Parts: sequence; structure tokens; C-alpha cells
Amino acid sequence: MGIKVKLGLGAVVGIVVIGAVSANAGNNGDSGSGDNGKDTSAAQHESGKKADTKKGNTANKAAKKVAFKGSGDFQVGSDIKPGTYRTTGNTDGMCYWARAKDASGEMDSLIANDNVSGTSYVTVKASDKLFQTKGCEDWEAVDAKASGSPATRMKGDGGMYRVGADIAPGTYKSNGNADDSCYWERDKDASHSMNSIVANNNVSGTAVVTIGAGDAYFKTAGCGDWKKTG
Repeated sequence: MGIKVKLGLGAVVGIVVIGAVSANAGNNGDSGSGDNGKDTSAAQHESGKKADTKKGNTANKAAKKVAFKGSGDFQVGSDIKPGTYRTTGNTDGMCYWARAKDASGEMDSLIANDNVSGTSYVTVKASDKLFQTKGCEDWEAVDAKASGSPATRMKGDGGMYRVGADIAPGTYKSNGNADDSCYWERDKDASHSMNSIVANNNVSGTAVVTIGAGDAYFKTAGCGDWKKTG
């Protein structure tokens, strides 16, 4: 069976495989920054975030070092540097981003794009010319050497999680999914190309997936919450 492409906002926004079909290739993955707690949600992905009611949550604001705003067009190399970036706390799939090879606005200029609920990680390459973002929370640069205490639970609509930092590798189960609306994806990097995908699936009912220690990211959308079972 082949790759099915979802369309939205006038552009390609997702990669979905019907059934247990995987796409494999060889790109380098990135390791991730961390996150504490048993239940990982998109809003919890900002490393070092602690509530500070006495100081008006100053610690929260300091924890996230904004690289660029969540809406705008940014030229790679002048406005933003190549690297891996993260946006967290997005709701209802209203966050949209795109990597482009030029500023023509044509479909052929798109390298990769997505609509996001929860968290998204994106690696912007030096060969990219433009990074577009609309309706997203602000983007922060990701420290590839950062570490954390990986969680063993994650929100089923939480977006992308970094394996070994946000979540622990292992076997996870998600219950109560209906109408193939649950989509999961194991990735070897955050470029969002076809070659990034290790395996993916649309699921009805119970979903079970083993996230390998060699995976860089796990993406989940429209699923029941996941719990590590092994």
C-alpha cells in the first residue's frame, strides 16, 4: 500500500499510511531536550519550567528562550539560523509551518510542512531559503546536548516527542481510538521528509507501538493518551 497525503491550508500537511506500512531511509536523527513528569503534554516540553507565583511566573518566561515569533516569514541564514526548533502549547491544529526552497509561494517550492496540535520540532537546513510559520506559539532553539527525565506517558494529541528526552523508548498502548482518527509516526529526524519516517499507522481501537531507542522522535495525533507497558 502506498503513501496517502492529507491536504490543508492549500498545502501538503501530513503523511499518513493506511495499515502497518512503513517508509524507511537514511537521515541523521537529533537527540533531544528533556522534560520531567509522568504525564508529558505539549505545554510541559519547555525545559526547566517552574511556576513562580510570587514573581509573576518570571521563571516560566525565562525558561523559554524565544528564537523567533510564531507567525511570519523568515529567511534562513539572515533572519534565522539553520538548526532544530520547537514550538509548544499549540491547540486545535491551528499552528502551521513550512520549509521552502524559495519565496515564490508555489507548491513546488515546499520542502515540508505541517499543521500542529501540541508540540512540533522542525529542523531547518542550511539549504532551505524560507521558513514560514502562522498561528503558532513562539519557536525556541533546541539544545542537541540537553537531557532530561523521559516520561512514560504522553498525550495522544500532543504532537512530537523527543525519544530519550521527552519520552522513554519502549512499548506504548493507546486505547479507545475510533474511525482511524489516531495517527502515530516514528521518525529518525525532524526534517519531516518522507525519508524521516521509520514507521507509521492510522488506528481504530487499541494502538500498540514499540518506540526504539534509535528513534529520534515520536509523533501522535488524534489518539487516546499513551502509557508505557513494556
